[in-house]
Amino acid sequence: MSINVVTLVGRVGGDPDITFFDSGKVVCKLTLAVRRRSRNSDQPDWFELELWGKTAEFAKNYVRKGKQIAVKGSLKFDTWNDRQTGVGRSKPVIVVDQVDLLGSKQDGDERTGDMSPEHF
Repeated sequence: MSINVVTLVGRVGGDPDITFFDSGKVVCKLTLAVRRRSRNSDQPDWFELELWGKTAEFAKNYVRKGKQIAVKGSLKFDTWNDRQTGVGRSKPVIVVDQVDLLGSKQDGDERTGDMSPEHF
């Protein structure tokens, strides 16, 4: 048995970066700042998020820099060879299946709760 599930709650680091492909597919890339409970530092951990399809379109319409969100997805590693050195490199990316908008009216948005693409 294997399990690859990631759940994060944090604040969006920038507005969504959307790419539409000729095939009709759409991808959205975001960064998410998350604070560790046990950490004494004010520095957050930063995660790169990748959203596809309706989830990407939802993020394009409703997610903005600074907004608190919860995401659920899976962990993958993007790998490539450095162009200058030829050394293999990799980075972790969270492939998001579900996005929930969090926060309150003071966050500047009246929508709260589960706003996953399946619910709109």
